[in-house]
Amino acid sequence: MIKTSELKQKEVINMNDGRRLGLVSDMEINMETGNLEAIVIPAGGKLLGFFSKENDIVINWTNIKKIGVDVILVDGSGY
Repeated sequence: MIKTSELKQKEVINMNDGRRLGLVSDMEINMETGNLEAIVIPAGGKLLGFFSKENDIVINWTNIKKIGVDVILVDGSGY
């Protein structure tokens, strides 16, 4: 079991190209089932997150392949 606060301390890495996507800033949770459906990584270049969230990276739970001690590995070519 992992706490949501622990997820926010982990860096997200794309397994396809080894690129660092950033740290988890938010999560999407299905309120009916209580299941985590996606993690959200802020788009680069935003000043303190004050601007639009349209460009944030949303990674579906099915694309999360491994949650390690320090990183989260995701599988996706669109990130």
